[in-house]
Amino acid sequence: MKDSPEKISPLRRRMIEDMRLRKLVTKTQDGYIRAVRHFAGWLGRSPDTASVEDLRRYQLHLVDRGISPVTLNATITGLKFFFEVTLSRPDLMAKMRPVRVAQTLPVILTREEVGRLIDCARTLKHRTALSVAYGAGLRVSEVVALKVADIDSERMLLRVEQGKGRKDRYATLPPILLERLRTWWRAARAQGKVLPGGYLFPGLDPLDSMSTRQLNRAVHEAAQAAHIDKRVNMHLLRHSFATHLLEQGVDIRKIQVLLGHTKLHYLPCRTMSRCVGMLPIVKSNGVRGRDIVRVLRGF
Repeated sequence: MKDSPEKISPLRRRMIEDMRLRKLVTKTQDGYIRAVRHFAGWLGRSPDTASVEDLRRYQLHLVDRGISPVTLNATITGLKFFFEVTLSRPDLMAKMRPVRVAQTLPVILTREEVGRLIDCARTLKHRTALSVAYGAGLRVSEVVALKVADIDSERMLLRVEQGKGRKDRYATLPPILLERLRTWWRAARAQGKVLPGGYLFPGLDPLDSMSTRQLNRAVHEAAQAAHIDKRVNMHLLRHSFATHLLEQGVDIRKIQVLLGHTKLHYLPCRTMSRCVGMLPIVKSNGVRGRDIVRVLRGF
């Protein structure tokens, strides 16, 4: 939280302390604070003076504005924390209800499209980062957080520290991906961009990592250059990684481990394009990933 002590009201300070007590990550804290700040702006007075009817009317206001179900539910979660935890007034949330999020099929890139996308990335750093996102199935936040020491070339694994849910895990490291990482590391080290033990994909300052926004911008530019009409983002590479493995017959429980999902049902709901039942699942003794390697080698 970047607010200076002079600008923080006692109410906001109390909410921040409540979030710190629960060790909520910075991104979650920012989202909760934003939700309360926007509500207070709409209300026109301190949020601790709100009534049940005020909160009901605010949700109606958001719905009328056409806010997405995901954003609406995130707003309700932030307000719920404020009223139930900070104010100890859970009764005020009686009329606010989360809404159902439409279950849609995520777009998946073909293997040929993934290859074109990576090849059209503007810089070697961007091409390597996109290769990691697809070849290891990592989230964008996990890609930018990688450090040189996280590459285990002996066991052919990538160590992911404190990924989503504050969990450590290992991701697969195909040989061709290791080659790409070494090519990037040699070029970056020669230019002084990568420090010993530092971030694998640093920002302008080698002491800092590249931002997720920068990498998302890079994938959008690559998609345009590759003339891919689909709605492309970094997470789509993770979706494509999982779906391509499933299509190869890799056991779904192995894919679950690689993606870092705790529960198996997260796969068809969030990652596997909700068509798992339409594909043959063949048990495998290992993650073969032939098509993943083929994409990274190029066509």
